[in-house]
Amino acid sequence: MWRWLSQIPFASRISEWNRERTSWVLCEGVHANVRELNAQLASKDVPPRSAEHAQLVSHASLALDDACRVIDVGKHPRGRTASHVAAAQMHVNSARTMWLRTLPPEELAPHLPDLFAIIKQHLPHDDTRRIAAEKAASELQQACAANDAAHEAAGRHHWWTVTRGAGPSTPSVPELSAVLDAVDAAREASLKERLRAVNFARLVWLTAFGLFCLACGIAVAGAIWKSAVPLCFTPGNEIACPSRTASSSPLPSPGSVASPGDYAIVEIAGVTAACIAAASALRKVRGSSVSFGIPVALALLKLPTGALVAVLGILLLRGEFVPGLSALDSSGQIIAWAVLLGYSQELFTNLVDKQGRQVLEGVHGTADARTPRESVVPQATPTTSVPVSVPVPSSDGDRQPGTRTGEHSIHP
Repeated sequence: MWRWLSQIPFASRISEWNRERTSWVLCEGVHANVRELNAQLASKDVPPRSAEHAQLVSHASLALDDACRVIDVGKHPRGRTASHVAAAQMHVNSARTMWLRTLPPEELAPHLPDLFAIIKQHLPHDDTRRIAAEKAASELQQACAANDAAHEAAGRHHWWTVTRGAGPSTPSVPELSAVLDAVDAAREASLKERLRAVNFARLVWLTAFGLFCLACGIAVAGAIWKSAVPLCFTPGNEIACPSRTASSSPLPSPGSVASPGDYAIVEIAGVTAACIAAASALRKVRGSSVSFGIPVALALLKLPTGALVAVLGILLLRGEFVPGLSALDSSGQIIAWAVLLGYSQELFTNLVDKQGRQVLEGVHGTADARTPRESVVPQATPTTSVPVSVPVPSSDGDRQPGTRTGEHSIHP
């Protein structure tokens, strides 16, 4: 429909407003990731080292094509909820992992900070996959540091080399695969957290809708059977109802004084107070890049809850449940208590708000809270310099035994 409106004169702004209202920014982010990975795969467009390498590159390209197919907002039915963005990001993550598996160890090392940021965000400390990944990353760092030291020493003493046993070793492919396997596990945990957030949002929406229908049903029933359970009080020689106050002698029954709109008046007062409570609760809501609608659902849940709490509270007061507050004097007092009771729904919905914040924090990942980027990758074991006896050239060209310090390092 929006594509048809875009063809009508002066209706292009409506189409642009609809695009901005949806997850267009998130879709463009996925497109940018796809283009970046396509460029990375194109740079690897060389004769493959093995059949497995060629298969990984081919499947990575197919995953990127699937991401582009899923991310189209105009054709996807989930454009409003942004679930197609999460699905496309899954394809992008799969392609990125397959591309990383094609890299040699020396090219994989610069990507370790980003990989370990994902691992530490979603996997706990005692996870065996995280422990194995940290061990493999530490060995890779040690090997790269040893290679750099060897190249630097060879540059300083280019006409002679010092060897001590075997050269620096590089972690094998299975060891490096532990890092990528841990990244896959972290992304799977992130997906489960997202599904949990989606289910929580759906549950809140259904609960809010059910309470809204219940509040409307109570208002309609109170209008039809106004004398069944009237919201009226009898202070002295008067009868006070939400809509009016009557005084006569002898006093009529409360049901005859009640009006069909009494329940609606109390519910409107409760909903108004609940709206103010929902607006004040926005100060605790922080922006999020995930479009699950949890903050909106929690805010709307307060409205029917406020209406129902106001009605139930007035009924408790009428039943002399609270000593000393059994007889309200006027309609204004009844409405004032309805406002107070409607705002007091925070006592019940605050627990749901806390659960919603925990769910959103789980989506962002809380395995390691506030982990600085500098300490993301496990540090290599510190080395200790020892003197190594090496032949030093003399002035006449003969090599004499001498001592140089720091040319080799050993691990304690």
